[in-house]
Amino acid sequence: MLNPVMDDDGAPFWEYAARGELRVQTCADCAEPRFPPRPCCPHCQSFASEWRACSGRGRVWSYVVPHPPLLPDYAEQAPYNVIVVELADAPRIRLVGNLVTGPDAPLNSLSPERIRIGARVQVVFSSTGLPQWILERP
Repeated sequence: MLNPVMDDDGAPFWEYAARGELRVQTCADCAEPRFPPRPCCPHCQSFASEWRACSGRGRVWSYVVPHPPLLPDYAEQAPYNVIVVELADAPRIRLVGNLVTGPDAPLNSLSPERIRIGARVQVVFSSTGLPQWILERP
């Protein structure tokens, strides 16, 4: 598994994730959540921000199942899923991840036939702090 590339704006996201917390950057002036993290609010242009905790619940908004040829680090796990999750407490925020059977499960641990648009999911964190998703109703 590859480690995420961190920049100054996104580093707090990964620091919270390493502690098992899903947080989203939010404007401290207009309270609008934003992702990806960035220095300025696109709604009110404020530079004030904070990191608000999220429930970690959401729904599958979209997904894809990549097949080879893939990057070498992922080829042996194919086919696996990549999902887009719309957060329940911040519906305009969508995060990309994998739907797995549990923390640290392989990317291909859930059969692609079980994935449905609109399925309710809950965040889990791998031992390396990577947010992944499990079905709320397996």
